Amino acid sequence: MNIKSMKLYSHIDRVYNEVAELGKTGDDRLTAAELSEFDQMHYHGTDAMDNAIHIIGIDKSTRVLEIGSGFGGPARHIAHNTGARITALELQSDQNKMASELTERCGLSTNLTHVCGDILTYDWQQQQFDAIVSWLAIFHIPERKRLLALSGDLLPSGGVFYTEDLFSRQLFSNEERAELARGLYANHLPDLETYQSEFEHAGFALERVDDMSDDWTDFTTERLSDYRVGRARHVRVHGEPTYFAMEEFYELVNRYFCSGKLGGIRLLARKP
Repeated sequence: MNIKSMKLYSHIDRVYNEVAELGKTGDDRLTAAELSEFDQMHYHGTDAMDNAIHIIGIDKSTRVLEIGSGFGGPARHIAHNTGARITALELQSDQNKMASELTERCGLSTNLTHVCGDILTYDWQQQQFDAIVSWLAIFHIPERKRLLALSGDLLPSGGVFYTEDLFSRQLFSNEERAELARGLYANHLPDLETYQSEFEHAGFALERVDDMSDDWTDFTTERLSDYRVGRARHVRVHGEPTYFAMEEFYELVNRYFCSGKLGGIRLLARKP
């Protein structure tokens, strides 16, 4: 399955369309706050970043690696608000290129570096980070044991892994798993107990596990409703193909949350 089968990752020119709506052209300077309305692909926007900053204790001395950095929104918000040194790793070259351009226009390239690559194969040249963070990305990665082993190698003693991610609340049928693989590029959706045990077996100590399922069900319901209400505006700015692609994606996610089968987790684990 190709990751671009996930409609959230197609039609990415929608970000540039939104920049144009701001009245910005060419190389006009931007701010992370201006972009935050449309450069975040997780739930609750910058509130989720602020929560992570507080829970982890990120400040200007913190070395952060983000896995699956997308358009760069979370990394820019953290860099702007804390001064932390961030490496933003993104698998998809088109998103990485866009993220790097937007970061430069925000004047944040000094402490935010965008890297295109696969966390499972990238050569980090013995770099280490104080925190690894990820928002709605590691469920794309099928090799959880390998991912966590590599992550442990990138963290010193006391380093943390913070993620907001998806899990399975109930068993999916084969047809549902196929739809999730196509529509969400979902390659690893364990149940909640297994999700936690995978971190523990990798040597991490769990410090916080929050079940976000009900909250994210409400969020995705409201997101879908608001998107449909704003159809005329979205079609004007982005065109019908982009509108229908995003509506299809939002409907798919909300349907699985509302079914009670798809769950959300916020987890903080520390390397002893």
